[in-house]
Amino acid sequence: MIELKELTANEYPAVKELFRSVFTGPPWYDDWSDENQLEEYLRDLMGARIPIDLGLYEDGRLVGLSIGCVKHWCGGTEYFIDEFCISNDCQGRGLGKRFLELIEEYLTARDIHQIFLMTQKAMPACGFYQHLGFKEIEGLTSFFKEI
Repeated sequence: MIELKELTANEYPAVKELFRSVFTGPPWYDDWSDENQLEEYLRDLMGARIPIDLGLYEDGRLVGLSIGCVKHWCGGTEYFIDEFCISNDCQGRGLGKRFLELIEEYLTARDIHQIFLMTQKAMPACGFYQHLGFKEIEGLTSFFKEI
């Protein structure tokens, strides 16, 4: 049985474990060995002013995360997804697509009609989102400066 649930502080240990297991492995290889940095990062995301933190559960097990928040913009209210993932052992089974369908239903019921997210162009996630109807925003780029 697949179900969408709003995540609460009670799920934080499972969120942390799933996040770390997905993003420290291929293709991302992020270094989340600093326990404090990981804790602060997830608490920053999950503590947004208007958070929408959702979990995809399969037979009671957390297998997907969508961590984000509501942002108000001149073009409308949007769900800004900071992190989205499906457990490594569940990828390739259509759960990511199903999760996004459930998220769209959840958002529509709350009068939110836009989803915004970012990913790296060279990663498989880019093609996944394009396949599901997400469009690249022409003329928009991301910047970073290490100081």
